[in-house]
Amino acid sequence: MEEDDVTVREQNFHSQVREWIICFLLFAILYIVSYFIIQRYKRKADEQEDEDVTVNRISLFLSTFTLAVSAGAVLLLPFSIISNEILLSFPKSYYIQWLNGSLIHGLWNLVSLFSNLCLFVLMPFAFFFLESEGFAGLKKGIKARILETVVMLILLALLIFGIVWVASALIDNSAASMESLYDLWEFYLPYLYSCISLMGCLLLLLCTPVGLSRMFAVMGQLLVKPTILEDLDEQMYIISLQEEALQRKLYAGHSVVDNNMKRIEHDLINAKAMKSKLERRKKASAWERNLVYPAVMILLLIATSFSVILVSCNILRLLVDETAMPKGSKGPGIGNASLFTFGFAGAALEIILIFYLMVSSVVGFYSLRFFGSFTPREDDTTMTKIIGNCVSILVLSSALPVMSRTLGITRFDLLGDFGRFNWLGNFYIVVTYNLIFAIVTTLCLVRKFTSAVREELLKAIGLDKLQLSNVPSDSPSPNGHQKTL
Repeated sequence: MEEDDVTVREQNFHSQVREWIICFLLFAILYIVSYFIIQRYKRKADEQEDEDVTVNRISLFLSTFTLAVSAGAVLLLPFSIISNEILLSFPKSYYIQWLNGSLIHGLWNLVSLFSNLCLFVLMPFAFFFLESEGFAGLKKGIKARILETVVMLILLALLIFGIVWVASALIDNSAASMESLYDLWEFYLPYLYSCISLMGCLLLLLCTPVGLSRMFAVMGQLLVKPTILEDLDEQMYIISLQEEALQRKLYAGHSVVDNNMKRIEHDLINAKAMKSKLERRKKASAWERNLVYPAVMILLLIATSFSVILVSCNILRLLVDETAMPKGSKGPGIGNASLFTFGFAGAALEIILIFYLMVSSVVGFYSLRFFGSFTPREDDTTMTKIIGNCVSILVLSSALPVMSRTLGITRFDLLGDFGRFNWLGNFYIVVTYNLIFAIVTTLCLVRKFTSAVREELLKAIGLDKLQLSNVPSDSPSPNGHQKTL
């Protein structure tokens, strides 16, 4: 018996070591990819002191860590779904013994832990450390900046703790609730992260419908549109004349520096960009113009419509079945039963929808007027803006599994701390969330397509020129030909 117990303990130990190694390798890959992404957008450092270089480097490492955790949160559901189907298809394969329910649960718990760590510790530390200069009267240096950063973090933690404590006491002032307020690890931190997750889901509810409608415009900028009732040669001729006129104006007044010259330079850059786009459209092959663009638009429309249909079906399921609630449902374990009728095909479709929702939410986030200034620019993004972007992406990605399960995009149960949020058990919140998503997404799509059809009809019959001719003469335009485009 003792030998059997020793053997079991050794097997458990080896399996745990194997799981930690796999988690480390997966995170290392995400960290490397995140580092190259941030380096692409980070502003190249000017001549700085050694102290500032060290501070920027530490903030860069913390931001990279946060972005890697965000990528891990995005991949949680797809990795779990595909792992479940693989275990069902090859239950006794030697090569997938490392893939098991313990590993999946461990990944969910680690992502939840690191999300809390990044959101409440690492990112505030990176921001305060970047902005700190040291207290007055102390010797300047890294130690002084660390001391100021730690003091600011303590004050921020006390402020947040007080706000959450007061809010919790106002919501539920029973004796049991008041006693639980003093339990830091069992109540305060889970309750705080539950509030953050609710805010992230509300932000996704705001960004995702906007992003779903904006995806058509984004793909329209990346792809070559069909040339229907358009004369590219005429447009090329007009834009060339505009470019020559702007260059003559710029050369004639190159010695004068005023706002007019700056506007002419800006208009010249826009004219060159428009000319390059027209040249790309002219050089594109017929199949690229007439096949790829319509096919991509149809696929986007199908994916968006299918998402709305799934949400509508989930609303009906919530009304008649209590097990449809995202909290409290205990489905089969990993590798015991398939959640899809069509096996790998259904799993692949669900994964595509999850990634599509995440990309749409990011597009919608940067399309909102309030967050438009957060948009990173290649080789011209400050570390402060990078920290803000990493925090925003972390909030969105951490709420993605919860939103996908709440909307019924997936039936895969939320594991770890993701399924323990208090508001997930509230029927009215979940149903209202689904209704708002379905209604707002439908309205955004209807408005998008009706406005696009209206613009194309006006362009086809020539009324767009009539509308441009009514623009006041003092409106910014490079020259007189601008209104004829």
